[in-house]
Amino acid sequence: MTEHQRGQVVWWRSIWGSLFGRLGVILFCGLAAAHALTLFWVFFERGQLGRSMMLSYMGRDIAASVAILDRVPPAERAAWLPRIERQDYRYILAAPTSVQTPAQHEESDLARVVRQSVTAVVGVSRVGSQASVQAHKSGERIEMGLLLEDGSPVTLQWDRPHMRISTATASFLSLQLLMLGLVTWLAVRAAVRPLKRLADAADGLDLNRSAPALSETGPAEVARAAHAFNAMRARIADHLAERLRILAAVSHDLQTPITRMRLRVEMLDSGPVRDKLQSDLTDLQALVEDGVAYARSAQANSETPRAADINALLDALVCDYVDAGHAVHLAGVAPVPWQVRPLALKRLVTNLLDNAVKFAGGAELVIEQLQPDTLDIVVCDNGPGIAEAELQAVMQPFYRVESSRNRESGGAGLGLAIAQELAGALDASLSLSNRPSGGLEARLRLSRVGMG
Repeated sequence: MTEHQRGQVVWWRSIWGSLFGRLGVILFCGLAAAHALTLFWVFFERGQLGRSMMLSYMGRDIAASVAILDRVPPAERAAWLPRIERQDYRYILAAPTSVQTPAQHEESDLARVVRQSVTAVVGVSRVGSQASVQAHKSGERIEMGLLLEDGSPVTLQWDRPHMRISTATASFLSLQLLMLGLVTWLAVRAAVRPLKRLADAADGLDLNRSAPALSETGPAEVARAAHAFNAMRARIADHLAERLRILAAVSHDLQTPITRMRLRVEMLDSGPVRDKLQSDLTDLQALVEDGVAYARSAQANSETPRAADINALLDALVCDYVDAGHAVHLAGVAPVPWQVRPLALKRLVTNLLDNAVKFAGGAELVIEQLQPDTLDIVVCDNGPGIAEAELQAVMQPFYRVESSRNRESGGAGLGLAIAQELAGALDASLSLSNRPSGGLEARLRLSRVGMG
């Protein structure tokens, strides 16, 4: 199979593989076939009618020509031949020269009409021999032998006409096919567009971002599907909101008994038991605080977006880490201003920097603008990184990479989950990847369109 043939196969599969393509091909081919059958029948009926009228006219005209040649002196008959000649048939003062063939339908009809017409005019049949067919450069020619009153032979030569489509008719048919294709495209598009909107809404389902409800207009089946989708989305959102409320309530309520337990531990005598209890309470307190922070991240959507100086925001953040003795550096410049939720952005970058500082000892914060409508904020570290198979899983709540980022080294598996929630509130995307030189890269991509 050649490269061109493979390209055609791929193109056809791309067309036939979509519902839009299938409906379009089936509908267009069906309508085009019905249209072609209608045109064929119209042309056939017109051809039959035209043939009948033509044979009737030819019969009368040939009978009149034979009557004229009967009354013209033999010496003057050759001069009269151009006068009685027509566009498609002419006369020769000689017997037919072509080989006789069995009379076909059209030739037998011609012979019958000529015989009837000549008999009606001159009173006797003058058809001398059966019609025959011979080929010539312009098509087929029918020859018919005739006899004059004095017995002289005359040959009628008729160039069989062919049905031809005029330029105007071809242009009109092309216009009809074009209109048929356009109507097919509009009809299929109108039928498939609601399904495409439903598929796009399902693909883009993100309960962390505010999105308008799917339009419930259109045909009854489509409206019902859209209504069911909106109801499902609302139920999922309610379920997640309830889960976050439970997490926030439990985390908040645990703070009081933890505080009481800490006070009681302080009253114990110094020793290994007291130190272990204090360590356990510290871990438990950190876990509760992470739970509260995760619950709060779902409320980031309530912050009003506004134009902010991202350079100043990130520079202040890096200075705080440097003052605390951490190796954090800032590179790159962001365009000013940028529409964003500043508090959510600050919390998100803080989580990423905390993660890098905790597990790699430092971080590099890079601002990149690869496209006019997007801004990338990249946090890079030189730590152990994360296995490729776990890069997506670490975004889930309470997921920990046991080999390197476990609870003993700090963290309850909520840091990156909180960052993912905040990214949704910013209409941004957060992705993790391992650096070729070692370490982890967290890339936050902000969109100007999303916050605009």
